[in-house]
Amino acid sequence: MAMEAHDIEALIRVSFPTAKITITDLAGDGNHYAAEVIDEAFRGMNRVQQQRAVYAALQGKMDGPSGELHALALTTKAPD
Repeated sequence: MAMEAHDIEALIRVSFPTAKITITDLAGDGNHYAAEVIDEAFRGMNRVQQQRAVYAALQGKMDGPSGELHALALTTKAPD
């Protein structure tokens, strides 16, 4: 089952309530998204740590072949 952009944003927003979050549907199929998450919580974290934190926020929606979300390209950073 496909996810909608607002559902992805809502999941991320729980863990990062003040983040600037931009979700883009890359293929128009509800399965391939890009997300940009900019949040102060990322300051001092390396890119892998930042992305793991976002994937954890997705609460298993990308887990395994039956996950609701097939692909998510992440860009994460602390604000400038």
